Amino acid sequence: MKFLIISLTFTLFFMELDAQKLSKVTLKTYKDSVSYAFGISIAENLKSQNIDNIEPLAVAKAFDDFNKSQNTMNAEQANTIIQKFFDDKEAENHKEIVAEGEKFLAENAKKDGVKKTASGLQYKVLQTGNGAIPAASDKVKVHYKGTLINGTTFDSSYDRGQPAVFGVTQVIKGWTEALQLMPVGSKWELYIPYDLAYGSRGAGADIKPFSTLIFEVELLEIVK
Repeated sequence: MKFLIISLTFTLFFMELDAQKLSKVTLKTYKDSVSYAFGISIAENLKSQNIDNIEPLAVAKAFDDFNKSQNTMNAEQANTIIQKFFDDKEAENHKEIVAEGEKFLAENAKKDGVKKTASGLQYKVLQTGNGAIPAASDKVKVHYKGTLINGTTFDSSYDRGQPAVFGVTQVIKGWTEALQLMPVGSKWELYIPYDLAYGSRGAGADIKPFSTLIFEVELLEIVK
């Protein structure tokens, strides 16, 4: 990712240089040749990733700000934005799956008993527990069943006959959020949009990239 940021910056910065200045550049020295070679490599890298719709002036400003140590954003923030750029492009390639998930969630939100959080997570309380609510630092023991929106089961601890134990933050975002709302003894049904599930990665053979998922989750205990 760091190389990609450098690639974007250098390539589009040089696009801003005056055409007359570019025409006068010659490869007289080894340093010139190395610099040109990096330019070719970077250009090939960007082309292979179909990177377009970039504002050259903004890139030139970033280059200048970086040299002056006056960055508007740090490397972590830049990485986050670039990752979203690629996720958005990948989502366009899976627009049918994205649309199916959005339609499902829109219709599901209208059903009785379904609640929605600020993140977009939807859930329905099937059984209300009266135990403690896990914190982010806790481990929990749960029974669960995961299905696609077409009803296909892709995983089930019930079928294995063995509850799962894991840290609250060691699972997908939708689970992490829900577990910190559920009292022990609760059983909820979670409806998780792709960005709170496996996102652009998918998981295994059954969970395609950008899939909306449904989980039945039974919180058995906080593991000490």
